[in-house]
Amino acid sequence: MEEIDSAQSSKSPSTVVTIAIVAVLTLVAGGGGWLVGGLLAPPPATEKAEAAAEMPANATGEEGIPKIATEANGIVQLAPITTNLAYPSENWVRLEVALQFDGIPDVAMAEEIHQDIAAYVKTVSLQQIQGPRGFQYLRDDVQERVDLRSGGRVTKVMFRTFVIQ
Repeated sequence: MEEIDSAQSSKSPSTVVTIAIVAVLTLVAGGGGWLVGGLLAPPPATEKAEAAAEMPANATGEEGIPKIATEANGIVQLAPITTNLAYPSENWVRLEVALQFDGIPDVAMAEEIHQDIAAYVKTVSLQQIQGPRGFQYLRDDVQERVDLRSGGRVTKVMFRTFVIQ
């Protein structure tokens, strides 16, 4: 009988050894998860708070969230453009655009560009700006007009909103 008991004990691992193996694997998996989480996690909130404290006073919105589009960053937000389309004339378009200047923004030039964009949008028909391709053509046309008007001082035209009603 002793031969049978020793054979069974050598074939099946004890419960203590199984628990020890599971505990070691759990610790290794937890450590690996902690390491990967530390590498992929966003920076702590203290760095973001310090960056927000360094922003100028006029660069914060009503809720205290820093605004990116400020003249200090070379970006001028133009007044919204609301006008009717050339055809069909009962359709209206509302467009909000921001201009990114290379260097110090020129507000007078931005106003001229605003008027030029408003005049151009009045000549566009609904069929010309329908769909993604039409919107891309409109963006390209506006960018080209802004480049001509600014002499290359405006590096980018950013469409904030575009609504057709």
